[in-house]
Amino acid sequence: MTQPPLPSIDGAGLPALEARLHEDLAFLCCPGKSWVPPRSHGGEPVHDVVIIGGGMCGMVAWLALKTGGIHNIRVLDRSPAGFEGPWLNYARMVTLRSPKELTGPAYGHGALTFQAWYRAQHGTAAWEALGKIPRPMWMDYLRWYRKVLDIPVENEVSVDLVEPEGDLLRLHLSGAAQGSILTRKLVSATGRDGTGKPNIPGFVRDLPKAFWAHSADDIDFAGLKGKKVAVIGVGASAVDNSAEALEHGAAEVRHLIRRKTMPTVNKMMGIGSFGFTAGYSAMDDAWRWRFMQYSFATQTPSPHGSTLRVSRHDNAYFHFGKATTKTEQVGDQVRISFADGTSWTADFLILGTGFITDPLQRKEFGDAAGQIQLWQDVYTPPAGEENADLGRFPYLNPDFTFREKVPGTAPWLRNVYCFNYGATASLGKVSGDIPGVSEGAAWLARDIAATLYTEDVEAHWQGMLDYDTPELDGTEWVESDLPQEVEA
Repeated sequence: MTQPPLPSIDGAGLPALEARLHEDLAFLCCPGKSWVPPRSHGGEPVHDVVIIGGGMCGMVAWLALKTGGIHNIRVLDRSPAGFEGPWLNYARMVTLRSPKELTGPAYGHGALTFQAWYRAQHGTAAWEALGKIPRPMWMDYLRWYRKVLDIPVENEVSVDLVEPEGDLLRLHLSGAAQGSILTRKLVSATGRDGTGKPNIPGFVRDLPKAFWAHSADDIDFAGLKGKKVAVIGVGASAVDNSAEALEHGAAEVRHLIRRKTMPTVNKMMGIGSFGFTAGYSAMDDAWRWRFMQYSFATQTPSPHGSTLRVSRHDNAYFHFGKATTKTEQVGDQVRISFADGTSWTADFLILGTGFITDPLQRKEFGDAAGQIQLWQDVYTPPAGEENADLGRFPYLNPDFTFREKVPGTAPWLRNVYCFNYGATASLGKVSGDIPGVSEGAAWLARDIAATLYTEDVEAHWQGMLDYDTPELDGTEWVESDLPQEVEA
């Protein structure tokens, strides 16, 4: 018998969508049955998992773990509520690059997608007319995601230091939560700079900070009105910040670009598929390096719309073959010198130089940061494929955990999961970008569950031995004697 279709959520409002989602979750028995034995240490409770980061990656990791029956979780984020991640902080694009149809952190639930959220409020016609997703709207969606799932993110809490304590991890906190807590597993869902920091080139080392900012900084764009602004780079963050300066009345903005030509092709987009998501980590080191190094070398271009947002201004300029070698203060301006012997003077300099991945920059690891194994420690690329930036990525285990540079020096790193951009070189784009984040969360949750179970295997075995709830009470059958056959 054919079932009647479910009522459409188009234009029905968020309450109708939320009712649909909660019914779907109930049908799928989500959250899953709790099965991890509780632990304490010296009378102090021990958490099964702590997630650092309450943005997109942290929330979908929480959902995956809860779905798998791991309930003793804390989610900590240093930002104020509703401002997790880059979207309302240093991200300055008008729209997202990702196609609007991507399911992102929905974790297999249609009613949890951005599309369902948008159509419930605005209807099908508005959805079809929508081009790219506006950046602030994506943050509105993530706020709803947190609310509808009742994710207990603890905001304005920083994890300052992680230390081993037996087979546990002690996290030292500051901000809204003080003191320290214990956990068995730690998930670092800390985004683009989660295993590194903004890339600050050496040529600004001696330049007073009043003359420059990184694209991830809180920039006073209104203060650039009437100013000559130079922007290093031509990637997405560079052009977004250039556009902000132009739209705030900068007298001129000049992109100073090391490359000879503009990057125009997003190579990773051309091979994006479930096969690549699943298969990347199964490749040997040579193939993983080759794919990622080629992507880095060709560079992901800035989005079409973002670039036009800059070039539509008559006072915007793109200068190629301008590798910056030096900056210096000259009166109330900054002189920028290039490898070709030329120079340019501007009032302010914006570094669109992205981020570097380098665990040594993460203060929460303390001295153990230097004990994390990196790609440069285990792989020497062939001539023509060298890349120092890629070499500083952590060389992870297949389950997102860190490896020791020297076995036995920091075995506790095996309990820390790198679910951020730092996992890219080892496991692919499954822990930061919208397209593969749900697959990455499922992978993460499965491996954490497997580890927790095997660590508690004796308790689970004893639970099996102790289980004595009968399914049969003796009234279901009548015992009888077997009749004796009479031999002929």
